[in-house]
Amino acid sequence: ICFFFSSQKPKSELVRTSLRLLTSSAYRLQSECRKALPAEPSPAPDIQLVTQQVIQCAYDIAKAAKQLVTITTKENNN
Repeated sequence: ICFFFSSQKPKSELVRTSLRLLTSSAYRLQSECRKALPAEPSPAPDIQLVTQQVIQCAYDIAKAAKQLVTITTKENNN
């Protein structure tokens, strides 16, 4: 998704904001998933906390995707 949009300039600040949320949430999701699989010498992560963070990241990704669909649909209909 990010590659597709990076070749075009977003038309509105709302699109840019949604893209930033999508990108930052994807990076956070990747980071949280890595925490769930620590290296052997590391202490075990708090799985409940990591799970909550993964759920929040997934929610933020879905929210940003929905915003992009809504915005681009409205822009294309105008």
